[in-house]
Amino acid sequence: MRIRKGDTVQVLSGKHRGKRGQVMVALPEQGKVIVDGANMAKRHTKPRGATMQGGIIDKDMPLPVSAVAIVCPACGPTRIGMRIDETGRKVRVCRKCGTELS
Repeated sequence: MRIRKGDTVQVLSGKHRGKRGQVMVALPEQGKVIVDGANMAKRHTKPRGATMQGGIIDKDMPLPVSAVAIVCPACGPTRIGMRIDETGRKVRVCRKCGTELS
């Protein structure tokens, strides 16, 4: 999985298509990511004890990693390629313009 925590991504499919946000959590074993502000679900919670308050809470739900694309600062949503730089480490690059993605 080439998308990491902190990347800015755009949702490609589903009811939140076109929405941009940062990856808060990456779940590589499930092939999913949690994007800030996309795929929200309402959770009805019961009050637990004297301090916990009940009510309806907005909860971020995971999206499949195939339903999001990383946003390149130069050319917009794109796919990710890999390249080995001059120091010998693997870096992620934009497939459209070739710039390095941090």
